[in-house]
Amino acid sequence: TGDIFDPKRAKFDLKYYVTMAKQLEKAGAHILGIKDMAGVCRPRAIRTLVAALRDETGLPIHFHTHDTSGIAAASVLAAVEAGVDAVDGALDALSGLTSQPNLTSIADALAGSDRAPEIDTSAMREISNYWEGVRRFYAPFEADIRSGTSDVYHHEMPGGQYTNLREQARAMGLEHRWPEVSGAYAEVNQLFGDIVKVTPTSKVVGDMALFMVANDLSPDDVTDPAREVAFPESVVSLFKGELGRPPEGFPEALSDKILQGKKPMSERPGKGLPAVDLDAERHLAEKTIGRQLSDQDLASWLMYPKVFTDFCAHHSKYGDVSQLPTPVFFYGMAEGEEASVAIDAGKTLVIRLQGSADFTDDEGDAKKLFFELNGQPRLVRVEKAGVSQTQTRRERPKADSGNPAHIGAPMPGTIVTVSVKPGQKVKRGDPLVSIEAMKMESVVRAEHDMTIVDVFAKKGQAVNPKDLLLTVAD
Repeated sequence: TGDIFDPKRAKFDLKYYVTMAKQLEKAGAHILGIKDMAGVCRPRAIRTLVAALRDETGLPIHFHTHDTSGIAAASVLAAVEAGVDAVDGALDALSGLTSQPNLTSIADALAGSDRAPEIDTSAMREISNYWEGVRRFYAPFEADIRSGTSDVYHHEMPGGQYTNLREQARAMGLEHRWPEVSGAYAEVNQLFGDIVKVTPTSKVVGDMALFMVANDLSPDDVTDPAREVAFPESVVSLFKGELGRPPEGFPEALSDKILQGKKPMSERPGKGLPAVDLDAERHLAEKTIGRQLSDQDLASWLMYPKVFTDFCAHHSKYGDVSQLPTPVFFYGMAEGEEASVAIDAGKTLVIRLQGSADFTDDEGDAKKLFFELNGQPRLVRVEKAGVSQTQTRRERPKADSGNPAHIGAPMPGTIVTVSVKPGQKVKRGDPLVSIEAMKMESVVRAEHDMTIVDVFAKKGQAVNPKDLLLTVAD
């Protein structure tokens, strides 16, 4: 995070990292990992840092970085010169940009030196050729990034987040405002007190950046005590201390505004969690899913119950689609195309698509697909995508920003909860409506004591920014 040589950002200086390394060594760590998640550790900085850590501790050092800037290989080579023990890189076909620098090129660059790694670069190139072919299948899902960017030294966005946040921006209709989003990311970091940005804190910074751009908020708007801001739930969670707290805490004024008088946690977040009753959870999970679960299944349930339940429902309906050839899974089959699917040891299905026909029945518009399964005819009915299950964002009445009786949507997304009804009296800070978009949830709260007049928001409804959600009266 930051630059150890930047006098304007003395928070993360060389002393900070050396002190932390000593604390880790004292705690019993076996290895030190320098995680440069944004790829902002410059060659001079990593050379100095590795040398200092080697002098101050007796632990092996591992350097991880990303190539968002386009020059991360220079930092890796500088770390090698300084005596680092391990570095991360990526195969040729999957390297560069927000991924890691090219590992094979690094190995070749060190060939003949006393620090040359003992790896077979010819074998690595052969493996890379395989992954180059695999990567073509995923071309439609690639991020639209064509070059490295020096802007990473400004916003310090982790490589693993950069492409995801751009996709979030696209889904929220903010793709054309990406420079504003990346600029807001840097501003949010400073608003939060210049924090370490890595999963999950980086997501919180990204959520707030998108929220600010979507609502045309400046840093001054966010910190203005007189202006009500419906902060994303992830931001509230961060300032509560549910993700831990930086040693110096968060900026007090912003914390007071976000928490609205509530006290943040004073202890480690996990300390108050009750012990999990594994037998009871297994019983509940198996009852919900409808089958016995392995220990791995149970772990998935405990960590991500909704995601795991959805996964099991998909598996129950469609079977183990991981056995399908990748092109068939992503793009379907063309008429006359044949695919072999191994469903068990020694058991292979040969599937051939013979043809298709459009038709309409009592259930709506659909398509008949005529297959051959191991030579036997099969007919499958498929509902046309977009006919009934895809919800569109229809034009809805807009909230008048000059009308205090109107409450509008702060961002595009889907309404997940409506907590009020007409005639209900609410107090300042009470939740009114929750909106979710790309895993970011924002709760619209009452700015003051009020009475709900009309409710236009409905659960499951898709909304655009400033769509009218509620009308209220004092």
